[in-house]
Amino acid sequence: MSGAPVLSVRNLSRTYVTGGGVVRALDGVCLDVAAGELVGIFGPSGSGKSTFLMLAGLLENPTSGEVWLTGERVSHPGADLDALRETRRAGIGFVFQKANLIPFLSAVENVALSLEIADVHPADARAHALRLLAALDLAHRADSLPAKLSGGEQQRVAVARALANAPPLILADEPTAALDGARGRQVMEIFRRIAVDHGAAVVVITHDPRAIDLFDRIVHFEDGRMRTDHGADNDPAGRHRGMAAP
Repeated sequence: MSGAPVLSVRNLSRTYVTGGGVVRALDGVCLDVAAGELVGIFGPSGSGKSTFLMLAGLLENPTSGEVWLTGERVSHPGADLDALRETRRAGIGFVFQKANLIPFLSAVENVALSLEIADVHPADARAHALRLLAALDLAHRADSLPAKLSGGEQQRVAVARALANAPPLILADEPTAALDGARGRQVMEIFRRIAVDHGAAVVVITHDPRAIDLFDRIVHFEDGRMRTDHGADNDPAGRHRGMAAP
């Protein structure tokens, strides 16, 4: 890995106090993700995957440990999350299980909005949004409202929106869970292209083993800890291929 990793989490832990006591949702996780790398995070429900995304995405502070983004320490137990809003906007693109598109905006308007919020001129924002949609084979759907798009098309619009500000890091949480096999594979191939063509570090949290061959590395979480970290071509005994998709 040359230079500083795009994402580096160091001894990351997160505990929550509940009526039943203290729950350790994440326990001492260390992980580096380089530019151009696609990493899949697998594990059962409650294993800490989504908590990891919240911390890595600067949406919550860790109880202990640090998050570094492009060589800069950005999150730790005392970090001001409001002050990190600009870092999140410029440095991280998010894709979730639901596309969460604004229903009264067209596909191109949904993508362009994040650029306009960043003070890009509306005409320039629309032109860039159109280029992103064309790259994802959605040029013909640019003026369609979300209700007129299929589930796979909505997810591709969400991916274009995540790419709009050219962030160095893309975080995706179960992006194919609501899609059938063919559409899920298509979305995962887009993440592969983002890593290779755009040089972004891409982390996908998933239960879905159908596109496991596209990952550079597979990380397995269990009970809040990172149990394994290995190349997709070294998947022991097809461990993840045997997992049931949701």
